[in-house]
Amino acid sequence: MAPSLDFSRWWAKGNTSKGNPVVVTMENPNYSVLEINGPDEVFRPVDKDRGKNAKQFTWVLLLKAHKAVGCVAWLGNILWSLLGSIKKRLIFGQGVTVENEKSGKGRTLYRVIMGFLVMALAFLAFELVAHLKGWHYFQTNSLHIPQTLEIKGWLHSVYFVWLEFRADYIAPAIQALTNFCVALFLIQSADRMLLCLGCFWIKFKKIKPRFEETPLKSDDLEGAGCYYPKVLVQIPMCNEREVYEQSISAVCQIDWPKERLLIQVLDDSDDDSIQWLIKGEVAKWNQRGVNIIYRHRLVRTGYKAGNLKSAMNCDYVKDYEFVAIFDADFQPNPDFLKLTVPHFKDNPELGLVQARWAFVNRDENLLTRLQNINLCFHFEVEQQVNGVFLNFFGFNGTAGVWRIKALEESGGWLERTTVEDMDIAVRAHLNGWKFIFLNDVKVLCELPESYEAYKKQQHRWHSGPMHLFRLCLPAIISSKMMFWKKANLILLFFLLRKLILPFYSFTLFCIILPLTMFVPEAELSMWVICYVPVFMSFMNILPSLRSFPFIVPYLLFENTMSVTKFNAMVSGLFKLGSSYEWVVTKKAGRSSEPDLLAVEERESKAMNHPQLYRGTSDSGLSELNKLIEHQEAGPKPPVKKLNKIYKKELALAFLLLTAALRSLLSAQGVHFYFLLFQGVSFLLVGLDLIGEQMS
Repeated sequence: MAPSLDFSRWWAKGNTSKGNPVVVTMENPNYSVLEINGPDEVFRPVDKDRGKNAKQFTWVLLLKAHKAVGCVAWLGNILWSLLGSIKKRLIFGQGVTVENEKSGKGRTLYRVIMGFLVMALAFLAFELVAHLKGWHYFQTNSLHIPQTLEIKGWLHSVYFVWLEFRADYIAPAIQALTNFCVALFLIQSADRMLLCLGCFWIKFKKIKPRFEETPLKSDDLEGAGCYYPKVLVQIPMCNEREVYEQSISAVCQIDWPKERLLIQVLDDSDDDSIQWLIKGEVAKWNQRGVNIIYRHRLVRTGYKAGNLKSAMNCDYVKDYEFVAIFDADFQPNPDFLKLTVPHFKDNPELGLVQARWAFVNRDENLLTRLQNINLCFHFEVEQQVNGVFLNFFGFNGTAGVWRIKALEESGGWLERTTVEDMDIAVRAHLNGWKFIFLNDVKVLCELPESYEAYKKQQHRWHSGPMHLFRLCLPAIISSKMMFWKKANLILLFFLLRKLILPFYSFTLFCIILPLTMFVPEAELSMWVICYVPVFMSFMNILPSLRSFPFIVPYLLFENTMSVTKFNAMVSGLFKLGSSYEWVVTKKAGRSSEPDLLAVEERESKAMNHPQLYRGTSDSGLSELNKLIEHQEAGPKPPVKKLNKIYKKELALAFLLLTAALRSLLSAQGVHFYFLLFQGVSFLLVGLDLIGEQMS
């Protein structure tokens, strides 16, 4: 038992008298009065508030009031800035340009949204008049039908007819669509939950692809001692002025025997100045002894797929066993091939090894932070779980190594869609090839920093899969795969994650929810609006916990992006004009500071390399001289860039804000706040206030 430490008894030992009470009074009012009745009184707990006087309490109140005023001022500044941006961009049109809808589908969707907005404004005016006149027939979800004697005037009669028509015809249709979307929402949420449970199981069991410690050792002891397969590295690019140099530099410094590595720079640029810049960079590394060649197509068809297909038709490709692909903004580490290629050894069924992406500009602005949350979940959960349990996932188009035999047996690169990476992955899966995802091997790249670039990227990523689904469905049904693999490919890979997700997200939160404010007989439960979306957003944000403060902006932004994804999904599914449109994602050419230092160190070592080839040196000097002459001709005047106004997002913003005002008449608190914040989110995106701002 622990010894007692009651010092008060020891101190008062031998002195049983408690003594007279002592009262100390100070003339200075800053000091308080303390009454001591005896020695034990010193060790008793004293109430914290007893020592505070009125002056101290006043200072505490002033500090709290100062914090409250600071918060109000901060919110006021944000509101004032938003109103100023609305005035500048929407009313006066300063520094902005209106988005041009190329496809008829985009214009049709905009007209539908505008139609809903006009009806919402009319209904709001009608309901406001009824509310001011005291016609409260829907204080609850049950509708009170007024009697004939209660009807006063023609306006009251029209309102009564509208109530009956709304309750008998509009509400059942909206409620049926609501129930259907909620069912899809729950199915998709269950799929996310299963993926997260699979990820937790992988973490708990520490499951990951492994290879032997010395996988590159040759069985022939009399040979060179190590066997390195011949690897072809391809860097497809198109007008990549900002990032070509760092990408070529990183690939040229991959640690692999030079005689067993060939680098192809596949340039599809239509700008002569960019072509000369890339040729100069290739010549520079060729002069240092790197086995690198420059290719430029005269007939630029098929976008990236056509570029890769043309490169694979070269005669020397048959001498290589594997091909690694890196987009123009990707910067692999020197040990990339040593961490990926060994997985192919003694595994003849393996067709693809995919590495994870890492982002150098994930903290650049709010848009890049929100993208980082999505892509971290995609790689950490979706790709890793599908790779471990199914040996199949969608190829990400870059940062991966293919077995060339798998590409050839699957039909090679096809130009039929804008998602050539997913196309070749599905066809390889149908032919029985297996895939491996390496979550611990990361390749640096960039995220789009402007909303315009991000929107075009998302349009391609969501229209292409639906277009591919139309083309691949007969082949999937007639394939010899097991039934559960066909079901996974059709129901989960395509329908649930590529079609259902954008459909219910747009329909439920952008159309049905505001409509239920004007048709209160159709009910949308609070758990659908609040609890389940917040929980699923929390699950999505788990792989990037440092982004947890952005969980609310992430939820709102995902709903905002649903209009773009829905538009793209319909375009691809029905093969509309914009479904086969490829726009190169704009890059800024950013690199993190440690990466720049590492590249500089590696380049300095490469420059000090004693081995140079005379023939390549002459050709390199010739290319560099041409480049200098071309640059001296005079730079082109810079093109002024403007932010854009997005009409569909703005129309939805006003629709949601109108529904928020209507919800005040029914005293629906949660619905009001959700519609208000979601409407403001659409307004910010519609005014292009998220992401990079053009000066």
